[in-house]
Amino acid sequence: FMAKAFSVASWNVEHFGRSKKNSNKPKKPIGPIVDYLASQKADIVAVYEVVGKMVFGEVMKKMPGYQFHITEGPQSQEILVGVKKSISCFFTQKTTFKSGASMLRPGALLTITKDGVNYPLLFLHLKSLTEPKGFGLRDDMTERAIKFKKKLDKAHKKSGLSGKSNFIFLGDLNTMGMNLTYSKKDVSAEEEIGRLGKRLGSKYVDMKILSKSIEETYWPGSKSKYSIGNLDHVIAADHLEFKQFNGASVSVRGWVEEDNSSKRDQWAKKYSDHSLLYFEVQAI
Repeated sequence: FMAKAFSVASWNVEHFGRSKKNSNKPKKPIGPIVDYLASQKADIVAVYEVVGKMVFGEVMKKMPGYQFHITEGPQSQEILVGVKKSISCFFTQKTTFKSGASMLRPGALLTITKDGVNYPLLFLHLKSLTEPKGFGLRDDMTERAIKFKKKLDKAHKKSGLSGKSNFIFLGDLNTMGMNLTYSKKDVSAEEEIGRLGKRLGSKYVDMKILSKSIEETYWPGSKSKYSIGNLDHVIAADHLEFKQFNGASVSVRGWVEEDNSSKRDQWAKKYSDHSLLYFEVQAI
C-alpha cells in the first residue's frame, strides 16, 4: 500500500456564477455546487468557467480550509484553483497557453511541494469547437504543454535531481474532433484523443492519458442534438503512480452516477453538464 501524496478534484462548471439578465442573481444556485465540490475533500480543487464575482463569497465561506487563486485578464471565463492551507504551493498564470488569442483562458500553473518533492500541475481549459480553427488552437496549446514538460525536465535535472519532473496537466481539453464541410478529412473525437496519446507516448515526452472510471464526462442533455463527450482528461508523467478506482486512475463523478437520462438531466441542471474528475497521486 502506497501513501497518498495529494488528491485533486477537477471540474468544469458551465458558466459558473453567470447571472440572469439584468440581475445580480446567478442562473444556478451557487451553494449546492460549492457543497458538492467541498464534499470531495480533495487537497486541490480546480473549477473551469468561473464567470461571476459572486462565486468567491460562497467558496470562501464553505471552504475555509483552502487558499484560492484565479486567472485574470480580458477572457470571460476564469480558472479558479483552491489548495488546502496545509500544503505549500506557488501559483502562476501562464499566458503562453492563450496561443495569441486574447479571449482564451491562460493556463493556471500550481506547483505544490509535498515531503520535499515538487509537483507542477497545469490546469487548462482548451478551445472548444469542431471547426478547423478550434481544432488548431487546441493542437497548439497541447503542443505548448508538451514543450513545457521538456522545460521542467531540464530544470529538474539542473537542480541535481534524478529522473524527470512530476508534471501533470489536466482539465477540460475539449477533445471533440474536427469537422470540415463535405470532407473525408474529418477527425473524430476518438481520433483526436488517439493522436494526443501518440504524441505523449514518444520517448521525448514520457506522459500518458490516465484511465478514467467512465470515459464520457460531458452530458449535453437527453434532448440535445449533441452526443455525450469524452472532453475532460488528466495527463501525467509516466513514472507517477495513482490510486486505482476499480482499475482506473481517475474517478469520474457526477451525472455519470445517475442511472437514467432524466436523473442525469436533473443533475446537470443543478450542478454542471460536466462530471467531476477526482484522483490521488501516490507519494514518490
